[in-house]
Amino acid sequence: MPDPSLIDRFGRRIDYLRLSVTDRCDLRCTYCLPKGFKDFEEPADWLTFAEIERVVAAFVRLGTRRVRLTGGEPLLRRNLAELASRLKALPGLADLSLSTNATGLAQQAETLRRAGVDRLNVSLDSLRPERFARAAGRDALAKVLAGLDAARAAGFAPIKINTVVQAGLNEDELDDLVAYCLEHGFILRLIEAMPIGEGGRNAAYIDLQPHIQRLAERFSLTASTLELGGGPARYWRSHDGAFTLGYITPISQHFCATCNRVRLTCDGTLYLCLGQEDKLALRPLLRAGIDEAGLDAALRQAIDRKPERHEFREQPGKIIRVMAYTGG
Repeated sequence: MPDPSLIDRFGRRIDYLRLSVTDRCDLRCTYCLPKGFKDFEEPADWLTFAEIERVVAAFVRLGTRRVRLTGGEPLLRRNLAELASRLKALPGLADLSLSTNATGLAQQAETLRRAGVDRLNVSLDSLRPERFARAAGRDALAKVLAGLDAARAAGFAPIKINTVVQAGLNEDELDDLVAYCLEHGFILRLIEAMPIGEGGRNAAYIDLQPHIQRLAERFSLTASTLELGGGPARYWRSHDGAFTLGYITPISQHFCATCNRVRLTCDGTLYLCLGQEDKLALRPLLRAGIDEAGLDAALRQAIDRKPERHEFREQPGKIIRVMAYTGG
């Protein structure tokens, strides 16, 4: 019997779909949405829940086991818990996670947990209100921290804190972030800024390698083979297992050889690589009445075109689209 999995021409098994449900966001993090950006997709162009369910069901039939709900800010999509419940019910889907800025999480954490969301990633670039406001364009740190408290109370575990490290903003705050995550039982993941869109190119990139080594020594961490969620992060752990530090280094130490993921935007565009423009427009196919066999075939053909790697170093100005559109 032939292998039903999605395997690209470089032998990589694609088993992880990042699904953007909206390109809207209530924050304006500089590396994600340029100041004054207004070129959002119209809601009529968004995939409906039924269309999203069809696409995700096709991916699951073809071996995808992990789906992450992203944006923009996914909590801005009305009735998100309903969509989560529908996706979680798909036979074969093993892990449904959510990336959020957490400004609306205090109101939705329990509902999302009941709907079947397994894990959360929360963006948090600073614990200092004035820095947070400068980075995010809004004084919303208190709401984010309240959202994290609500997520813990709802039973989410693990909760990962994603921090994009930038020179002149938060590179001197890493020890404080470690201490915060230690206190609350969160996993901290440090991320290098990527040159995606105008905002990403203007972000103050920092090579994370020296910071990782310093934190490993400071907090007695050792490299771990721990696999948490199937994404690109590599991890270090404390000897007693009380703290885990992850790092995502697409620039200083890229991980393209093991890439297992693709991204579906809110308007139904499937991007095969975050750092390339190779894509498949699924919305026209869905609205033209493509059947399940045709949808499966279209996905297989697209995965066969997945690029080998990004070119962030070689061509940093290549990607014009903003990160909020592509999805986290």
